[in-house]
Amino acid sequence: MSSLQRALDLDAKYYYEDGTQGDPLQILNEHGVNYIRLRVWVNPAHGYNNKAKVALFAQMVKAKGMKLLIDIHYSDTWADPEHQIKPAAWVGHSFDQLLVDIYDHTYAVCSSLKAAGAMPNMVQIGNEINPGMLLPDGSTSNWHNLSSLLKQGYNAVKACSPSIQVMLHIANAGDITGARLWFDSAKSHGVQWDVTGLSYYSYWHGTIFDMKKTVENMKARYGKPIVIAETAYPFTLLENDNEKNSINSSSQLPPDYPATPAGQASNLRAVMNAACMGGAIGLFYWEPTWTVVEGNGWNPANPASGNQWENQALFDFGGKALPAMSEFKP
Repeated sequence: MSSLQRALDLDAKYYYEDGTQGDPLQILNEHGVNYIRLRVWVNPAHGYNNKAKVALFAQMVKAKGMKLLIDIHYSDTWADPEHQIKPAAWVGHSFDQLLVDIYDHTYAVCSSLKAAGAMPNMVQIGNEINPGMLLPDGSTSNWHNLSSLLKQGYNAVKACSPSIQVMLHIANAGDITGARLWFDSAKSHGVQWDVTGLSYYSYWHGTIFDMKKTVENMKARYGKPIVIAETAYPFTLLENDNEKNSINSSSQLPPDYPATPAGQASNLRAVMNAACMGGAIGLFYWEPTWTVVEGNGWNPANPASGNQWENQALFDFGGKALPAMSEFKP
């Protein structure tokens, strides 16, 4: 829910199914959501999602009695399988200095949350780090380097508080071979982690059955809890601004789940059920509150940019809770 803080500052409104306005965190909590995931960028252009802003947002999360997963991107902007760009302040640093950067930044993020009374329950060391992190230095083509960076992040979290769980997170939960190769490499290089995180989008990452098989195998292979750290599905193919949405055609979708409110709910339930049957302990939806709000677009460096994801929120274009939200209830 990383976009929500800025959306609220820009006067976004959210509503229950009956049209009653409410606090979006409270709405989601009442629908069964008990854990919130917030990203941290190092020095983002728009000033949101940095460690100071996230600490303030995290206080709101904890005040609702919900748990907190902190997703450290180790970048000034989006980090994912196609982008693992070093923060500008770290460009030109030697690898030895990058090891210090990773430790110091991770510890500082965790410590700021601790000081704010919003201790995280879990911290990700990187976001969808299939190719590695801080490229090119921490590439999977050099697992010695990558493992050293991951160990620094792990050690910094545990130095902040040994009780915090550390997640390693990659994308494409439908690719069992790729997932095993990645985590086998991490394990063989002495990397420690507490929770295995996998992204799964059924329009990108294979069938729901493929995801279930990967979850089952990863749990058995490494003996660690599994979380679907990201999923989403469209409730419409329409757009609510001038930005073309990431998913905008029925040809991109699996045939069993149309881009309708009912189709979105059905897909989320199917993903939840399969992940649970495979042994996963939970699932995070990305991002339920990212509706169109002027100034809160896709590009953090451009306040006028549009949103490519509003048709996959759990609130409709009018800010009203969608049926899929009720799927979180036990």
